[in-house]
Amino acid sequence: MKKLIDVTDTLSGDGEPRDGAYVELGHMVTGAGWLSAGPGYRHHVFGGRAIVDGTAAVSWNLYHVAHGGLEFPQLAHGRLTAGAQATYQDLLQVDYFGLGNESRQADRAAYRFNNTDVVGYATTRIVPWLSVTGRAGRMTRPRLSTATGWRVTVPNAIDLFPDSLAPGIAAPPSFVHADMSIVADRRDHAGHPTRGGLYRASIAGYSDRDAGTYSFRRYEAEAAEFVPVASKWVVALHAWEVFSDASADHIVPFYLMPSLGGGNTLRGYYDYRFHDDDMQVFNAESRWALFAHVDVAAFADFGKVAPRAADLDFTQLKRTYGAGLRLHNATSTLARLDIGHSTEGWRIFFKIGDSFKRTTPAFGGSSVAPFVP
Repeated sequence: MKKLIDVTDTLSGDGEPRDGAYVELGHMVTGAGWLSAGPGYRHHVFGGRAIVDGTAAVSWNLYHVAHGGLEFPQLAHGRLTAGAQATYQDLLQVDYFGLGNESRQADRAAYRFNNTDVVGYATTRIVPWLSVTGRAGRMTRPRLSTATGWRVTVPNAIDLFPDSLAPGIAAPPSFVHADMSIVADRRDHAGHPTRGGLYRASIAGYSDRDAGTYSFRRYEAEAAEFVPVASKWVVALHAWEVFSDASADHIVPFYLMPSLGGGNTLRGYYDYRFHDDDMQVFNAESRWALFAHVDVAAFADFGKVAPRAADLDFTQLKRTYGAGLRLHNATSTLARLDIGHSTEGWRIFFKIGDSFKRTTPAFGGSSVAPFVP
């Protein structure tokens, strides 16, 4: 009998995803909480040439996301993937501390972010390890409102911050957006790399379809390298820079500004701790195999945000140090626990997935909005 819910065996023998119901675990944006889960269903159509996929999930902090998409994964003799997707998300309590590298922890507030985004995309694989992806879509006007959920202990960001300190908080616009990225991936395993590197560069444009005030461009460069020092010892290095480009009469909305903080960037600070137009972060991690499927890690994180690209000068970096555990199989990190320390105290993060990887939706790609560190 065919399984009704298929949690672990989601691939057929040739690597294609199986048709039918499955459970979606752990794919939700930073701040959603320790766990997210929900039902998914996929089905091959057009004689097996395309896949219809839909998911709905709820997280520990009661974030909820629904997604539906159609994808052609094997066009042009397997070198081209194309598709379209629609996503609805309701993020109940996203942290905001104000602008700048010297924003205060005491000003911590939260807002609720609700939006729908429709995107078309295509990825071409030039060679197996080199790909180019383009996306274009329309995001309806986000709804920013009072944070809610299990327990909200901080003020409402809409009440605490005026538009001058949180651009776009009063009247967020609709956007047409597009981005293009090139990725060179020479890692041995994307989910649990022990050697090789990942290099990415991207450009994105957001066009405000209301008043035009919030139109801007974004540029990113990211690199990660995994160096096997010994049979049970791997050193992982990561760097990520983000630059915003807005003309003199335009401004970047605060929820689309680059941000730092949390389990993927600065592990001694709250999620979304620092916001500004430009950002840089550097991470170093040493991993030792404790058992066959358990690694212990020591890490150091350094980063900052700034209003100008010229201010990303490697001075006044925020620093965090800590240690963690990694539970994995041969090719995937199943869970990790990190304990980090900064000048603002200790933070504990539980994540599903490898370090340095932004939490992304199950259907792949980075979040269009808000900016997710």
